[in-house]
Amino acid sequence: MIDIFTTGGTIDKIYFDALSEYHIGPTPLPDILAENNVYVQHRVTQLMRKDSLELTDADRLDIRAAIVASDADKILLTHGTDTMVQTGLVLTDIPGKTIVITGAMQPATLRISDAEFNVGFALAATQTLPPGVYIAMNGEIFDPAKTRKDRSAHRFIKD
Repeated sequence: MIDIFTTGGTIDKIYFDALSEYHIGPTPLPDILAENNVYVQHRVTQLMRKDSLELTDADRLDIRAAIVASDADKILLTHGTDTMVQTGLVLTDIPGKTIVITGAMQPATLRISDAEFNVGFALAATQTLPPGVYIAMNGEIFDPAKTRKDRSAHRFIKD
């Protein structure tokens, strides 16, 4: 069993029309998994609908509590890219669980998005990596303690 927790972020953003801004909507994860014939046993729980810049320390503790309370030892967490490193650091001392955090630079609802690839990559990482906390973005695995988002390059880099 893989527990998939969603928190919002760009991966869950939707766009209404040319006069609107992006808003965080219902997570597209169940549809992404179904459309890509993912049959590995999983359950999706939307914990919150927030841009990661709006996440508070209390939100991070709620995310942590959900992961600790889960009976699964494999956890996939979708999260906004701006503060996923910060959340990863809050999760680092949870024993016995493989926790993989992923997100997207473009909303999953857009035709050109890295969301589906990142979710698939993170799902595979969750099943194969040993216990610990990882960030899986754009084909690379990162240690939250040794990485940062490079906004100008639109990617994560190792420190």
